[in-house]
Amino acid sequence: MCETLFQNSFSSFATPERYKKETVIVQSKILDKRVDMRLVLDSLPNVIMVLNCHRQIVYCNQALVDLLELPSSLDILGARPGEAFSCVNACNNEAGCGTSETCQNCGAVLAILAGQKGNKNSKECRITVKQGEEYRALDLKFTVTPLSLDWQEYVIVFVTDISAEKRRASLERVFFHDILNTAGSLRGFIELLGNTRDPQTAKELFCDLEEVSKSLIEEILEQRDLIGAECNELMVHKRLIQVRELLGEVQKHFSSHSVTRDIILNIEVPEEDITLHSDPVLLRRVLVNMVKNAAEASKSGEMVRIGVNKDEAQVSFWVNNSAIIPRDVQLQIFQRSFSTKGLGRGLGTYSMKILTERYLKGTISLHVSEERGTTFTASYPQN
Repeated sequence: MCETLFQNSFSSFATPERYKKETVIVQSKILDKRVDMRLVLDSLPNVIMVLNCHRQIVYCNQALVDLLELPSSLDILGARPGEAFSCVNACNNEAGCGTSETCQNCGAVLAILAGQKGNKNSKECRITVKQGEEYRALDLKFTVTPLSLDWQEYVIVFVTDISAEKRRASLERVFFHDILNTAGSLRGFIELLGNTRDPQTAKELFCDLEEVSKSLIEEILEQRDLIGAECNELMVHKRLIQVRELLGEVQKHFSSHSVTRDIILNIEVPEEDITLHSDPVLLRRVLVNMVKNAAEASKSGEMVRIGVNKDEAQVSFWVNNSAIIPRDVQLQIFQRSFSTKGLGRGLGTYSMKILTERYLKGTISLHVSEERGTTFTASYPQN
């Protein structure tokens, strides 16, 4: 009988006993000789793949088969990881996953290529996958280890879903930074109001308090709706919208907003009063994020322009600023966790896309040129 340690030690749950290290080493050697490694890998909860020199899947464990809801692993042998996960960029080029322009910044491909050079490494990957008619944003971590077997070179790929971790980090930043800043402004106005004796000044402070409190509520509701949108729980309430009135609300929103304090905001209101049938709350949220994104990319004294175009079938809102977004940033701009502004950012452009395309049945695009700068355009069906 093998000698055990910690037999009489306290445990709050599982038994505390353990074998000595010498016994564990003996067991390890027995397993190396006798146990089918497929049984071992299939028992692990994380997705594991083995890729050949052309990045094709030659083996995957049961975790990937279950995740993709496949009858067996035979269905994805020969495919590349992006193709197996149904990445929206995997079919951008005829040669498949890893060959399109967008793939240049893909952490999965970069990790696999480094692994094929003999380097064990880990990289994060932002991926948008298509499941039926729905799109889902995932944050994955690819850990790649080289493997030589029977004179052939392979890489072992471990995939960890870190989506929940990224979402928590983004949510924490919103509540601990953005909302805390707004709450600090609210407190500052209250202190000023308590120290003033002038009725006119008090009236102005009351107006400022109202605007700050509205901004605070709006930030909380925006996060609530984004979570609901990703869970397919967001309700759309459509009604007839007057475009001129909607743009006026957007202009009022930024009248005392810190992000546009040093920016010239020019709203080009159309001569005719255009109408469309959509959800005014969600549409306003998209436009606000478009303006905020443009303002944050602008320097003091620069102009952010907002306008609207209309054709027979749709109404298109556009926001322009003079900054030039680099090509590698353009390719990632709508991904959930991508941002050039630091950790925990990247929700603005992502929410613009998910609200526009999934819920308002429109399209959103980005155009960058040396002459005009950067222009976001969101187009919606008029009816």
